[in-house]
Amino acid sequence: MLRFIRQVCNMKPPSNASLLHDVDIPTKKATFGMGCFWSNDSLFGVTPGVIRTRVGYSGGTTKNPHYRNLVDHTEVIEIDYDPKSVTYGDLLNMFWANHEYGLTTNLKRQYQSLILYHEEEQRQLAEASHKVMQERCNGQLRTEIAPAGIFYPAEDYHQKYRLQGHKDLCRSLGLDSKKLQTSHLAARLNGYLVGLGGKAQFEQDVVRLGLTEKQAEYVRREMERNEGGGLAC
Repeated sequence: MLRFIRQVCNMKPPSNASLLHDVDIPTKKATFGMGCFWSNDSLFGVTPGVIRTRVGYSGGTTKNPHYRNLVDHTEVIEIDYDPKSVTYGDLLNMFWANHEYGLTTNLKRQYQSLILYHEEEQRQLAEASHKVMQERCNGQLRTEIAPAGIFYPAEDYHQKYRLQGHKDLCRSLGLDSKKLQTSHLAARLNGYLVGLGGKAQFEQDVVRLGLTEKQAEYVRREMERNEGGGLAC
């Protein structure tokens, strides 16, 4: 393992534009509150059809919330997705299936189970799925549905939190604070590094994402080490 860490540490920042940070295609937005947003950033970022993710605060009325003072806002993930590759219904299924907590438990507003819809079709789909889940939960479901309002990006250290734990890899990929919120590559790696997405999907992604063999081998080792580790924050 030390050999691979040294390899990554010796990587130079990229000198060309081969890394797939930007994907310029039409997208739609989805916004969910599912408890701690770090794990959800990894989960959705590695999902096929998701182009980029960022975490932040929304759902409240207070201006300019921050992590130490959210007041009436909730930790949420904002997702830009390609509707030709993944549907809003697919994302809703992931929302319901991957809550760490909060579906039937009263928690403080920070971790509220929350669906913020961006268009009428999303509202209808969200309410239909909510009705099904309410029956499954014997009327104890605590999830709220509301129109999307202002999204306040979380502080830099929250963005792609798992990926940021690999500082030398981030440096070799040329990831700055802006790219951590906009980069397709960053979204994917933030999931792969904690063992999500699967080896087969990663191998299909290696060339597309523009990774060098040293970078890819480092990610493979981390995927193997963290496989089955779950989504806990």
